[in-house]
Amino acid sequence: MAYTDRTTRRALSREIAGTIGLLTDEHDFRAMRRYRSFAFDDHTAYLLQVEALLKTRASQGTHTAVALFDPEEYAEFCTAAGLDPDAPASRGRFTAELAANGPTVPYDGRPLTELLPVLVDEAVRQATWEYTATLLARLGTCATCGEDLGRAAFTRASHLLRRVLETAPPGNRHLVCSVSGAPETLVAVLHADDEIDGTPHIDEAEALEFTSVLALGLATHSPGGLVMRITTPSGPDRIHGWRLRGYGLEPLTAGEVFDAYCTDIESGDLVAPESNVDYCAPPDLGDDHRSPGHHH
Repeated sequence: MAYTDRTTRRALSREIAGTIGLLTDEHDFRAMRRYRSFAFDDHTAYLLQVEALLKTRASQGTHTAVALFDPEEYAEFCTAAGLDPDAPASRGRFTAELAANGPTVPYDGRPLTELLPVLVDEAVRQATWEYTATLLARLGTCATCGEDLGRAAFTRASHLLRRVLETAPPGNRHLVCSVSGAPETLVAVLHADDEIDGTPHIDEAEALEFTSVLALGLATHSPGGLVMRITTPSGPDRIHGWRLRGYGLEPLTAGEVFDAYCTDIESGDLVAPESNVDYCAPPDLGDDHRSPGHHH
């Protein structure tokens, strides 16, 4: 019976998913060393131990997600929850909170050196989305018709993104949307790779962030632009561009796209164009710059 119980518990443990909060950089690691219960004193050794643990769990068939552990957020969490920050149990509670509400990526066997940039990108993506969502919500309602301005701008941005993808030539598409404003420029990236049937495969989290940034630019009439690079197995890459203008996207000419890509942003000096790249005017979106969306 004991053997059966141990076997059952072992099998059951493989069905329990876990999350580890990771201190990705030396600065955060040093901040955690102020707690006596934190057992590590070398960041490199700490990362090696984490990677060994992840590999062991993976070899046992156990799913593990990795989250960013921020010491400042952890201290705030402990204060709000009345927890002792110098206790492993408190770190476990905080990590559980990260698993429920924060950005995580599943461990898939890749080295941490490859997984960490993915995790950082995911954290930046979520932070950007939360920031733009907050700003869109603050826009309130239209004094003329009572429509929610943020929701209307998001609807408009969704329509424009759909038209950009629908009218794009076949290939794998890499889109970048940038919106200038205080305190900093917001940038969102979207990958749309062709499936076998020709329909674009889009990551929902990327699309949400991208649409939110574009919506904020439209709603606030901020300077900005959208660039799309299309890559195919044969033939040169194609680059198209639009500037945000009013409540829509204004196409750039081939010359304007070339100038944008072949000019150093900081110095204004010309830089050599990429080889095997065509700078092109974008396809016609068939858009009247008004519908759908808010127009007062």
